[in-house]
Amino acid sequence: MDLDRARDDILEATLSNIAFDGWTDQAVRTGTRLAGYPSGTERLAFPGGVGDVVAHFNDWADRRMTAALQGTDFATLRVPERIACAIRARLEALTDHREAVRHTLAWLALPPHLVQAGRLVYRTVDQIWHLAGDQATDTAFYTKRGTLAAILSATTLYWLDDRSEDGADTWAFLDRRLSDSAGAGRAASKLGGLARLADRLPSPLIFLRQLARRGRNEA
Repeated sequence: MDLDRARDDILEATLSNIAFDGWTDQAVRTGTRLAGYPSGTERLAFPGGVGDVVAHFNDWADRRMTAALQGTDFATLRVPERIACAIRARLEALTDHREAVRHTLAWLALPPHLVQAGRLVYRTVDQIWHLAGDQATDTAFYTKRGTLAAILSATTLYWLDDRSEDGADTWAFLDRRLSDSAGAGRAASKLGGLARLADRLPSPLIFLRQLARRGRNEA
């Protein structure tokens, strides 16, 4: 069995049920059946259970973001434009799974999952910076990723409730956040501006907690 293929198949079949069942073992078992795999395949594909499936969802979105940027004029863009394109590509890849994203953020906001939440956000922003051509190895490396984590988190939460045509309001929101960063991804001379932005933007974990509280209030 090609477990990489099985993981993608099971995940994609599971996503449509997350809006109703949330991230549960039952949802993954149902996804396994809908994907046409024998019962128990999910345990081979995701030995860590639901947490492994959530992590694979994050990786799945990152891979589609990267694939969407191939064959474009990405390399000719300025760094902030590359970052905007990458975030937009990622969210557009998730358009049909908006409710699954909402449930994922709520699941990651639970105290036992906060470490994993931080790890997944880091993986995504690190991938975006690599795609944007970042070569930093000094303290700017961490500042850039912390700043982008806040921007990505804020934009994702805005996107969840955005019903504007083609997500126009979300892309405008993203452009404003990048503009506020005083040129995220520029040379180290901009480090002070990035640090000031990081101080002004809430951390990704705060956004996750806000989403979790909103979900409980709406329940």
